[in-house]
Amino acid sequence: MLHVVKIGVGVRDIAHLAEIQGERLAREGTLRHLTRFFPKRAAEIVGQGSLYWVLTGAIVVRQRILDIRPDTKPDGSACTALVLDAALVPVEARLMRPFQGWRYLSAEDAPADLRTARSADGDDPLPPALHRALRELCLI
Repeated sequence: MLHVVKIGVGVRDIAHLAEIQGERLAREGTLRHLTRFFPKRAAEIVGQGSLYWVLTGAIVVRQRILDIRPDTKPDGSACTALVLDAALVPVEARLMRPFQGWRYLSAEDAPADLRTARSADGDDPLPPALHRALRELCLI
């Protein structure tokens, strides 16, 4: 299994990504992320890999990649569509330096999913920004 990591340019947080994608899904009926190059290792990704999003300098959320197919941008130029599951799965925040395009991410190097259930005392999991700040301070 292989994953892809991509920077969400201009996306503030997971809620903002959900808002953007919700509007796109309502408008287009399919949730696609368009990118320039077709992954040579697409067979290792489709149906089992995820797109890990880097938001404000850290990997914080992932989406399953359902399909990878040739597509066309609104200007008519050729591109590749990563067809995504609408479910956003928060992951343990991991700082990541800026890069262009997308990168492969091995299953061994992928951050673990955050626990989504409430704890016994009813508290929600840490908000992503707080989690990132605590990691930067080496407290978690």
